[in-house]
Amino acid sequence: MNNEKSKMESFREWVVEHKLRAVGSLWATGIAGSLAYNWSQTGMKTSVKLIHARLHAQALTLAALTGAALVEYYDHKTGKKAERMAKFLQFGNHPQSD
Repeated sequence: MNNEKSKMESFREWVVEHKLRAVGSLWATGIAGSLAYNWSQTGMKTSVKLIHARLHAQALTLAALTGAALVEYYDHKTGKKAERMAKFLQFGNHPQSD
């Protein structure tokens, strides 16, 4: 087999590296989608539409944060986080002055 990563694995790695950006993007998309849906509903006041949009986006954000926590837990348990951090923490490359 070739060494190409699948699209899902590449996406997963991007999410692991950019957790807050992914959660923020999901929140923005959620609130925009919820506002669009609520605006199509008739018979609701504008304040109620805004409150519903915020609640939907908040629930989506909590689900995304839970997912990010599960990914972090999985990476910690499997040791993948240590492999990622080894790139940044290169011990032994710097001479010490005694």
